[in-house]
Amino acid sequence: MLSTAGDADTAARIGRALVEERLAACVQLVPGLRSLYRWQGRVADDPEVLLLIKSRTSLFDRLCRRVRELHPYETPELVALPAREESGYLAWLLGETETTLCEGPEDTTA
Repeated sequence: MLSTAGDADTAARIGRALVEERLAACVQLVPGLRSLYRWQGRVADDPEVLLLIKSRTSLFDRLCRRVRELHPYETPELVALPAREESGYLAWLLGETETTLCEGPEDTTA
């Protein structure tokens, strides 16, 4: 999942919470973004930090709710992209994220 934050401290606080709560196996912070976007009738030009959030598909709704709770933005970016890999990374990711009672062995998507 992709999200952004206005500064490194906010991004780190959100990322740490997601990993500690096992909603994400890993959150990478990429500083130095410059976001140009339209907001409330004007074009904004702001520095941001990108959060690359590695999680499983079945946790997407909970992950989105938690990011909204932690995020200071009125409308935080929450974009999910499917992942495919061959190196065993997916097995690690699934092992480091929370499972719920409704998930079974068939939950093999990140």
